[in-house]
Amino acid sequence: MAPGGYFGRALVVDVGAATGEVLALPDQVLRDHLGGAGLGAWLLTELAPVGVDPLAPEAPLAFCFSPLVGTPLTTSAKFAVVAKSPLTGLLTDALASSHFAISGKLTGNDAIVVRGACERPTVLLVDATGARLEPADDVWGLSAAEAETVLRRRLGAGWRVAAIGPAGERGVRYATVSHDGRHAGRGGLGAVLGSKRVKAVAVHAGTKVAPADPAAVLAAARDLRTRSFGQATAKYRELGTLANLLSFNALSTLPTRNFTAATFEPAAQLAAEDLSEQRKVARNSCASCSIGCEHIYRRKGGKQVRVEYENVFALGPMCGVSDADEVLAASSRCDELGIDTISAGGTIAWAMECAERGLIDAPWLRFGDGPALLRALDEIGTGTGLGPLLAEGSRRAAEQIGGGSADFAPHVKGMEMPGYEPRTLHAMALGLAVNARGADHNRSGAYEADLSGELDRLDGGQAHVAAAIETEDRAAIMDSMILCKFLRGVFTEPFDEWAGLLRPVTGWDVDAAELRETARRIVLLKRSYNLREGWTAADDWLPERLLSEPLRLSSGREARLTPDRLRGMIDAYYAGRGLDASGRPVSTVP
Repeated sequence: MAPGGYFGRALVVDVGAATGEVLALPDQVLRDHLGGAGLGAWLLTELAPVGVDPLAPEAPLAFCFSPLVGTPLTTSAKFAVVAKSPLTGLLTDALASSHFAISGKLTGNDAIVVRGACERPTVLLVDATGARLEPADDVWGLSAAEAETVLRRRLGAGWRVAAIGPAGERGVRYATVSHDGRHAGRGGLGAVLGSKRVKAVAVHAGTKVAPADPAAVLAAARDLRTRSFGQATAKYRELGTLANLLSFNALSTLPTRNFTAATFEPAAQLAAEDLSEQRKVARNSCASCSIGCEHIYRRKGGKQVRVEYENVFALGPMCGVSDADEVLAASSRCDELGIDTISAGGTIAWAMECAERGLIDAPWLRFGDGPALLRALDEIGTGTGLGPLLAEGSRRAAEQIGGGSADFAPHVKGMEMPGYEPRTLHAMALGLAVNARGADHNRSGAYEADLSGELDRLDGGQAHVAAAIETEDRAAIMDSMILCKFLRGVFTEPFDEWAGLLRPVTGWDVDAAELRETARRIVLLKRSYNLREGWTAADDWLPERLLSEPLRLSSGREARLTPDRLRGMIDAYYAGRGLDASGRPVSTVP
């Protein structure tokens, strides 16, 4: 009998052969990896052929749930999509919140794994009786939201749908998987489904899973819900994640015009404080969430769009665009195409710089030009003009263009960088450099330490290394349990409190020490998977621009991140992680 909160099984579907099999998940596997990103890393290690092309039929893609899904614990309606990334060639896991997580879990599976490839566009349907395939020719070419509407109308309201847009169908290497208007965004998971000719996965709840101690879970849920209304989450409720834009600009940590600057003079035109007065339509919540961080704005013409810091940063300051209507239109266009806004903005910003340097013959593509930004997105979506080049992401595109453009391609391991300036956030610089997924702010929250005021964010050292390891461990647990990162400030003793949530759900006698070991296991498992897929220590690095071009701050102080400083922090990180000098685990992952 599986522990509370689990079914003890994964459903593995070969969509090419139209067959499915049940993979038993032993109790120890579940306890060692929890669910979500941790379980996904284990499944990829077990099921993915070594060296497999991410877009090959043999490459698996896993929808992974967690023991907390279906409980009343706030923010627990989340799932992870895990695969080998066509953007990085390494392991990637993208998390999202929606009713898809609840219905997917209540098909009776802790994970649903998709492999193989169909001959024609297909939708995969999974319920408590198993899996089946149906044609999806009529929704191929539609946006994910349009396809979801059509399929739910056809299948019935009880079905929940995760779909890809036109970009996933075309193999854009940073295409998303979308559902309920939200996105498993980074790493190109939509392209993996597209390569399998799977337009959508639809799930229908048909069973229940009981926690070990329902009364204790309910009490814990009431307590967590109360705390989630506190000061730690106030800014997310009031302004959403876009609240970061003005503060980051003031701290010179807002990447601008492809990291040539760290402040954006017209930032106020894009800030939540200004936009909320003029454009905000509503505030919304993810399924099973009491925070309500989602802020919906109205574009010119009345169309609504969800607004987050990262999409505004990537399509605004990163590309030098200050017109709010143009930035909101670009964000909406990314949603329609089904592409990651961070990678789209980063790749286009790189292309803008290439065009201005004469490396790309595109005189129309210039920083600050909103219509040019929208044209570039359209070309990515249609595969015309610069689209095929930009669809590859900045690393591969720079390899094609040459001319020194690799030095300012804004990526780590092939994944475009989020809205945090490494030269003024040294703990985050380390976190971005060493993270298994590449340049990512959700798997390494080291910026928390930089912005805490407890260390000098311009002078990286041992304290920054310790912070990077600690925040990476915390992310590993939150992404595997799964809980929303916006609850971080709610927990005063996180590992103790997370163990306190797991105990009544699972029935395990888990404690903080065990969860810390679990976090380390998951982090090392991801690294071990990447090692077998060709990772080398040279991949743990930052773009040349960030290490050779200092920033002059308004205070007069120079912000500089030298190669020697980064090397020293990486070496200390390796030692702290139990890795040798080349970044390989000294002992096998337990």
